[in-house]
Amino acid sequence: MSTKKEKKEKKLKGVSTEVAHSAMDNAEIEADSDRYFNRELSWLEFNNRILFESRDTKNPLLERLKFLSITASNMDEFYIVRVASLRDLMSVNYDELDISGRTVKQQLEQIDEKARNSMSLMYSTYTRSLLPSLKNHQIYISDYDDLDDHAKEVCDEYFQSTLYPILTPMAVDSSRPFPLIYNRQLNLCVLIDEREEDRELRLAKQEKKGKVYDPYYRFATLQVPTVVPRLFELRLSTGVCFVPIEQIIRANLSSLFIGANVLASGFYRVMRNADLDIDEDEAEDLLKEIEEQVRKRRFGEIIRMEINDDMDIRLFKLLTSSLKISKKDVFSVSGPIDLTFLMKVYSKISDEFPQLCYHNFTPAKPKMFPEGMNIFDAIRQKDRLVHHPYESFDPVVEFVRQAAVDPKVLAIKQTLYRVSSSSPIIRSLAEAAQNGKQVMVLVELKARFDEENNINWAKMLEKAGCHVIYGLVGLKTHSKITLVVRDEDDGIRRYLHLATGNYNDITAKIYTDIGLFTASETFGVDASEFFNTLSGFSEPPEWRRLIPAPTRMKKYFLEKIRAEAKNAKAGKNSSIIAKMNSLVDASIIDALYEASCAGVKIDLIVRGICCLRPGVPGLSENITVRSITGRFLEHSRIYYFYNDGQEDIYLSSADWMPRNLIRRVELLFPVEDPDCKARVMEVLNIELEDTVRSHFLSADGNYHKLDLRGKQKLDSQEELQIH
Repeated sequence: MSTKKEKKEKKLKGVSTEVAHSAMDNAEIEADSDRYFNRELSWLEFNNRILFESRDTKNPLLERLKFLSITASNMDEFYIVRVASLRDLMSVNYDELDISGRTVKQQLEQIDEKARNSMSLMYSTYTRSLLPSLKNHQIYISDYDDLDDHAKEVCDEYFQSTLYPILTPMAVDSSRPFPLIYNRQLNLCVLIDEREEDRELRLAKQEKKGKVYDPYYRFATLQVPTVVPRLFELRLSTGVCFVPIEQIIRANLSSLFIGANVLASGFYRVMRNADLDIDEDEAEDLLKEIEEQVRKRRFGEIIRMEINDDMDIRLFKLLTSSLKISKKDVFSVSGPIDLTFLMKVYSKISDEFPQLCYHNFTPAKPKMFPEGMNIFDAIRQKDRLVHHPYESFDPVVEFVRQAAVDPKVLAIKQTLYRVSSSSPIIRSLAEAAQNGKQVMVLVELKARFDEENNINWAKMLEKAGCHVIYGLVGLKTHSKITLVVRDEDDGIRRYLHLATGNYNDITAKIYTDIGLFTASETFGVDASEFFNTLSGFSEPPEWRRLIPAPTRMKKYFLEKIRAEAKNAKAGKNSSIIAKMNSLVDASIIDALYEASCAGVKIDLIVRGICCLRPGVPGLSENITVRSITGRFLEHSRIYYFYNDGQEDIYLSSADWMPRNLIRRVELLFPVEDPDCKARVMEVLNIELEDTVRSHFLSADGNYHKLDLRGKQKLDSQEELQIH
């Protein structure tokens, strides 16, 4: 008899690997809406928490613009990846329930309702709160029609000098089919009356054939260019004004369609399925296969279309029929399409209006690295820990830079998932190879939306002489580890950096992450075997300090959770504190429920998705879940187990999600040095005491903030800036 898992695999045959894996997550868990929240709806709740920051007038005004831009960007990615995946499942009539007891159809229906409410709130925030507040500071984001005559003249001159030469209107008729509309690109569609001579000729033919007059219109579309800024900046006597260039183009359509009568125009944007469909087993060259799949993103199935809410019905019908879009997949918005442009407003004027931004913050020099001490001497002396962005990322960059030029260094091995576009770490790796050192770099080509960037870095590193590998078939390598092998007076010594976040010097300024430096021999042996596993066929029989996924990590976590439950049942003190980005894995959730029922106090700090239902009597009454949102993006993964007073602390690159525990190469590692443990506990304790940035999850799935009346205010992100 076929198992439930085998039946699912049969249904998913022919569906992209990523979608199939997603559907297989938690395959052996019985669906139960009383025990689990739906993953996708939980994500939308997370995005609403970001939207809340945009609506919160306690936040600086220009920072609120950023939060709204992030909310819009998140929603785009959610549709082109997660909703697209669900649509793929619908296409193969996938009828299994998710862990919350919902069918794919039910998920899509509830996503649509919740997303429309969120979009409405986003635009209400923009038009009713942000625009008036900006105006109070003489900052304007204006439609062309709202400008005075002089400002319109300046915009018209910009159109003629800059926009007109690069625009390409594309007519659609019997000889010119509807053009390809690229993913997430803003477009302008135009309805044009037919020329007088054409009308007379057509009417004469119709009259001759005895046909009734049938109105006929011409249709054209043009892409709003991305090679120039979305916003045209005007300096007026009344302040600074930004005009979206699509408004300027619309006002000057007569220059693009000379002699034609423009009847109507409107803006639209489509979102396409951007999930890569890569069969790694069949791909002869993974690099070429991913390059090809990235190019294909622009052709993916249309998942959603956004239009302006006053679009002419004739244009609407032409668009939906030409693009083969169902009306239920159309979102009409009451404002500029694609609010991500607000990030550009911030970047243009933040220096000019510092009072409307967060106070300047410069990451501190890491406390655990003595000033002027050689980095290898410092690490050899004792383990060192850095907490970004509160502490500078410089030690990480310096670790690789010094290794590249140090004559004692023989080899550098590193995993790279996401790096910046001008990464100093990449430069140092290339320099190390040119200096004759053995350099092995695993570049994860499947890092979503960073594929192109990583392909370019991989090629550059290979040209510099590095040995570059692209990971293991069927698995993303998400671990963050650097190994430096050094020939010292007393023999070979290995130095390690392990982290919860990426080797990205830019995001390290806004993502909270923790990195550990160690010269521990047992850590070093594990690291060597880990890299041999990545580059060859080695499978070590045991691990001393590092706990890898997908082979050991999930089992290890379950053992640690169950050990706390066992101690609680024996009347011993027990506690679990876990900080992560997302909690989705049903086996982990069930183990936490069992621990809660045994009396274990469990505090979860989960920034994003949380499928666990806290505070349910007889199930999870000893579990609290909070999400911290603010200036910095909470990204570190910290796992604490009381362990009968031993107080075990682990850091990891992995969340408690099936994809991290089953389908990725991840690392969990202990923090053993007393000073380092104290630093990590300080972070956890401050975040658990937060009363300002924390949103608390209720058993009904809603998040709420604390009523601060009579309570001391503590903003964990502000507090950590001074610790």
